[in-house]
Amino acid sequence: MTQAVSYLRVSGEAQVDKGGFPRQRETIESCCASKGFQLVHEYRDEAVPGKLDETYRPAFNLMIGELLKNGCRTIVVENLGRLAREYRIQEHLLIYIASRKLTLYAADTGENITEAIMGDPMRAALVRIQGIFFQLEKDSLVEKLKKGRQYNRIQDGLAKGYSEEDAVKFGRCEGRKPYGEHPDHPEEKLVLDRIIALKSKGETPERIAQILNDDAVPSRMGKPWRGATIAKILRRNA
Repeated sequence: MTQAVSYLRVSGEAQVDKGGFPRQRETIESCCASKGFQLVHEYRDEAVPGKLDETYRPAFNLMIGELLKNGCRTIVVENLGRLAREYRIQEHLLIYIASRKLTLYAADTGENITEAIMGDPMRAALVRIQGIFFQLEKDSLVEKLKKGRQYNRIQDGLAKGYSEEDAVKFGRCEGRKPYGEHPDHPEEKLVLDRIIALKSKGETPERIAQILNDDAVPSRMGKPWRGATIAKILRRNA
């Protein structure tokens, strides 16, 4: 029986505890059962964007290193998008795997991907087309999310009383709450008021940071205050 390992990946921290890994695992296990492969190990990269190559994939690197030592030569991924959604990186990783005489299967199609790209030109072209469509899907999603964020930012800015021109610059749609606006940290509002008061007395951002540090006032992240951080807070509250 052919031994195989699975490679799983999700792009963001928020996806680690959601359905991405179980879905990938289920698809891979089904493929291995149909092909008579024995799954012996699972490797998973958590919060690794698909645009990054093997340099930034600790689990991928560990997998390759162990396969070259233990004699197992087969890797199964849910689909080519889990290997990488960006076509350039996807092709690079496929060549990287094939050059080490390892075999990669895509569980969604059952395709021996390395055989396809190294053998028949027509099958190689179909694999490349799959990669291009994964890239297109990623780019379309990024553009859709970008437009959605911009719309939400404008609506938030208008609700706060900014003009249409300024709403896109000062409105918010995501990310951390600005310093002094977090509902779970009302103490930040007192520090913010103090920062603004010190600024009104002519103190520089560097001097304000020094005063807060001397008084052991904690920053949000628990690190020493810096002038650049104070300046950013002041610009946001100008």
